[in-house]
Amino acid sequence: MALDLATLPAAAASYASREPQEILALALEAYAPDIGISFSGAEDVVLIDMAAAIGRPFSVFSLDTGRLHPETYQFIEKVRARYGITIETMFPRPESVQALVREKGLFSFYADGHKECCGIRKVEPLMRALAPLRAWVTGQRKDQSPGTRADVPVLQVDSTFGTPDRPLVKVNPLSFWTSRQVWSYISEHDVPYNSLHDRGFISIGCEPCTRPVNPGQHERAGRWWWEEETKKECGLHVGPDSR
Repeated sequence: MALDLATLPAAAASYASREPQEILALALEAYAPDIGISFSGAEDVVLIDMAAAIGRPFSVFSLDTGRLHPETYQFIEKVRARYGITIETMFPRPESVQALVREKGLFSFYADGHKECCGIRKVEPLMRALAPLRAWVTGQRKDQSPGTRADVPVLQVDSTFGTPDRPLVKVNPLSFWTSRQVWSYISEHDVPYNSLHDRGFISIGCEPCTRPVNPGQHERAGRWWWEEETKKECGLHVGPDSR
């Protein structure tokens, strides 16, 4: 039975102190099989690992902008093979990409900002991926960006991609987890992760827009240092030959 949207904030408050597996189990029970996990990074594979253990049906989708790192494609294949799942890869509409590149070239975002390019390569494909679903699961955490994600609840009505006629529930089971907890889980459960993390990458997206960071270079660089220290403590190999 779907969750009561009117009482969803109360349910979110009640489950805020629960383990991510409990939050995920609640969502899967309410929405399977019409629930999808958005997959792109380490947090998302943690959720796939948890969902696989729960045993209820779910789907997984990933956005391929056409400009991802080779390591990211290898990572996607690693996850697909490890869990024996289908990863629905959502591509941008070719005609939209072709029109943008014809008019503004391959790197228009350096001059115009990312809104137009991301709208074509990420937002529109995401809308198509979410269209058949009643709920979707993300790896968003409060500590990823305190300025914009400080209020991320574990359950919420998605007012961005849902509509009154077709409401959509967004589930963020890892909202209250820290980076340390994510990497501890990865170590303890031998969960695959993108090898770019071992080279200083934090948020891994399109190749032209993603760079490794070092402490002091970026406001999120401290998180990179924290993740590296955590991975070392968890016994994960740090270096170009890892995973």
